[in-house]
Amino acid sequence: MSRTVPTVTDKYAITIGPKCHVLCVDSITGEFQWGIDLVRDYNTMIPEWYAGQCPLVDGDRVILAPGGDSLMIAVDIATGEVIWQTPNPNIWNMTHSSIMPMTLNGKKMYVYCGSGGVVGVSADDGRILWETKEWKISIATVPSPLIIGDGRIFLTGGYNAGCMMIKLVENAGKYDVNVLYRLKPVVFGSDQQTPILHEGYIYGVKPDGQLACMDLDGNVIWTSGSAHKFGLGPYIITNGLIYVLDDNGLLTLAEATPKGYKQLAQAQVLNGHDAWGPMALVGGRLIARDLTRIVCLNVAGQSLASISFIGNL
Repeated sequence: MSRTVPTVTDKYAITIGPKCHVLCVDSITGEFQWGIDLVRDYNTMIPEWYAGQCPLVDGDRVILAPGGDSLMIAVDIATGEVIWQTPNPNIWNMTHSSIMPMTLNGKKMYVYCGSGGVVGVSADDGRILWETKEWKISIATVPSPLIIGDGRIFLTGGYNAGCMMIKLVENAGKYDVNVLYRLKPVVFGSDQQTPILHEGYIYGVKPDGQLACMDLDGNVIWTSGSAHKFGLGPYIITNGLIYVLDDNGLLTLAEATPKGYKQLAQAQVLNGHDAWGPMALVGGRLIARDLTRIVCLNVAGQSLASISFIGNL
């Protein structure tokens, strides 16, 4: 099985398998290009419930976070050759979280939630620019950092972690990490999915299963209510609409607006269980999956009442 999402370009498809095998193939023919066994080459510790990190492609490089011997590495996408490696002095292990790119004052960095905290790594040479131990989750870190802008990074997770907003301040090449606020999970948090930043508001499903909208200062604007719960399923926003899939494959369409929760339609698109995998949407086609099945849906009309199944596996 796979708990990650492949990254696809016009030439390459890159995946990370459940036991930390990185694979690059031709995206058209499927021909093998290169592979890396992170456990063998970097002493990566396979996370409990297997690898959940998704590969980041940035231009001609693939950015990965093995943990173990190297906290982060940059790999040439065409050859698989390692361009730089980030030291791992604190021996942070791989989590289920993925690496996110961020630019501050014209300098690009990669932000990652490791097992012992959060780190920012220079995109140029892999140097550690900053780190903080203010945010770490003892059991499993799953959501990825949400880059807000103006040096702000939103962090969230399960296991009673809640959420936190930090802000980076650069001074003469050094970075201070300031905690702007921290909220308990009863206010806002996300166990498994990464919340979405949309037009200045954060959308996500709280630990109690309710969809919520929060402003950037940590004020919850609305929740979907106890009658509308979604479990650990994924969500995606497009054209001002949010698609939310619950644990059992019920797909809900609602407006992505701070004005309040407005449900537009629902459809049962899967009948299995653990429908937790992130969805993909392109050209009016939505791909959704649960533990045993994957479906491709025609949602071009943006009305689930008229949804049609293109195919399933």
